[in-house]
Amino acid sequence: MSIAPAVNAWFAANRRDLPWRAPGFGAWGILVSEFMLQQTPVARVIPRLELWLERWPTPADLAASPPGDAVRAWERLGYPRRALRLHAAAVAITERHGGEVPSDVDALLALPGVGDYTARAVAAFAFGLRHPVVDTNVRRVIARAVVGQAEAGPPSTRRDLADMQELLPLDEQDARQFNAGMMELGAIVCTARSPRCEACPIADLCRWRAEGYPAYEGPRAAVQATFAGSDRQVRGLIMAELRASDIPVTAAELESVWPDAAQRGRALAGLLADGLAVEADGGYVLP
Repeated sequence: MSIAPAVNAWFAANRRDLPWRAPGFGAWGILVSEFMLQQTPVARVIPRLELWLERWPTPADLAASPPGDAVRAWERLGYPRRALRLHAAAVAITERHGGEVPSDVDALLALPGVGDYTARAVAAFAFGLRHPVVDTNVRRVIARAVVGQAEAGPPSTRRDLADMQELLPLDEQDARQFNAGMMELGAIVCTARSPRCEACPIADLCRWRAEGYPAYEGPRAAVQATFAGSDRQVRGLIMAELRASDIPVTAAELESVWPDAAQRGRALAGLLADGLAVEADGGYVLP
């Protein structure tokens, strides 16, 4: 039995009121939101998204600003390379597509920083096209409800898209709602640690539940190093100093950011290599 009707009915009644779901929310806003939502909680994205779109309501507006302005406006959303890639995408949209976000998946994939998930999310949610949209939450729901295992295991783009394609309703509007509904279901009900099976609209169709919630015994994705004390933390501290200053920050001033000179140097070198910082007038600034 298809899980789509139950998921869509549940989503229609329980969907969160999020800015990018509002009627008339444009393709550019949806693209920006997808960049911001990568590995960042919704609650942190909403206020930053609103400020961003007030300042740069179109791709051309962002493209006309220096990349460093985008990095500074990114504030503490994390992974600031996303800000540079979003700026580069705005430039590409302005130069290649007349300032309009394209609807074609291949054209979206050709934009800087846009991968399989983001391209299909924009095509589906901004333009209503029938494409499978797969994020971590969707993979988890499919793994449990359809495959019957507690976790999805390491991602595989080809397999994951095929699994979602098989479940996707034929009608474009139903498909759009199902994409959003599966993401919502995984985000607030079929969660990784404490799934609320009693509130799940497809509990009676769930293979994992029917088989007694067997433990996952398959391969696992690599675990990232903890944040505290990591190079990522040091990079973030250096970035905060650069964002807060309108003049070059000297190497001597950066010494107060982190005591370990080797790790500080490594983090700074990484920022320079990634284009998130540049040398200027004896110090370092945003690009």
